[in-house]
Amino acid sequence: MAIFDQINDDIKAAMKAREKGKLEALRGIKKVMIEAKTAKGAGAELADDEVLKIISKLAKQGADSAAIYKSQGREDLYEQEMAQVAVFEQYLPEKMSDEDLADIIKGIIAEVGASSMKDMGKVMGIASKKLAGQADGAAISAKVKALLT
Repeated sequence: MAIFDQINDDIKAAMKAREKGKLEALRGIKKVMIEAKTAKGAGAELADDEVLKIISKLAKQGADSAAIYKSQGREDLYEQEMAQVAVFEQYLPEKMSDEDLADIIKGIIAEVGASSMKDMGKVMGIASKKLAGQADGAAISAKVKALLT
């Protein structure tokens, strides 16, 4: 089942179960996916990898917002935002372990022939595409820097 269809089914289930927080998060995902489908130049259907990018972006934005709310002492908004992030993360694949990330980046560095920080752009381009949805961009960048220095 495509992720888009699964989200639609989960919206129906959340409506029946009267899970307000989960329903709000799922509707947020669906809204962004519909906007992406109807954007100029977009295809009629979204591939699962595109949907995962959308959900990953929403989860990151939610976590950033939650951090701001927490720093301002707004526990109520922090809890609400983190509940939505938890719903988003249900649809994302497991995050890659640090060792696995290092192994894959070492392989990319060898494949590209990178030897210094000047080659970071080449490595990051390939790594970002290959590891999309599996690792955070900041974690990829930090690991590439550590391995190239």
